[in-house]
Amino acid sequence: MASSSYSNPPCAACKFLRRKCMPDCVFAPYFPPEEPQKFINVHRIFGASNVSKLLNEVLPHQRDDAVNSLAYEAEARVKDPVYGCVGAISVLQRQVMSLQKELDATNAHLIRYACGDIMPNNTNSGRFFNGSSSRQIHGHGGAPGGSSSSCFGHHHGSSGSYFLGREDDHQER
Repeated sequence: MASSSYSNPPCAACKFLRRKCMPDCVFAPYFPPEEPQKFINVHRIFGASNVSKLLNEVLPHQRDDAVNSLAYEAEARVKDPVYGCVGAISVLQRQVMSLQKELDATNAHLIRYACGDIMPNNTNSGRFFNGSSSRQIHGHGGAPGGSSSSCFGHHHGSSGSYFLGREDDHQER
């Protein structure tokens, strides 16, 4: 016959450390038995004793965030032992800078197109400009030293309004 004292399976930390998981185990709420790799990574990078001390020092409502941060950093350190999550952040920052440059260039093309500096059906030699690629964009119609009127005051298209985007994005409000 089965034992009358049923116990929950040990948390991932206690199972890895080969110890009995007590009801007041500090690891149990944060390292469930279904996620053993989470604790293995945290233990490998920070050590079980340090994590236990940290969890006991952190306020109970902040422990979940602390464990998630430790797990993220530990996984990043396993993937990149030198830089950890700082390496991932650096890669993402470079991507943001690259995409910002691309967005700036695209916006400049849109402004030139709206001001009439780009011929929309020009497919000669793959260039987007109608021979005026050296023009600067300062809100003066693209011509350096030109008039102070902006190209945005003019109406474009059959609807009589200025709009850059897909036709289905433009809705009257």
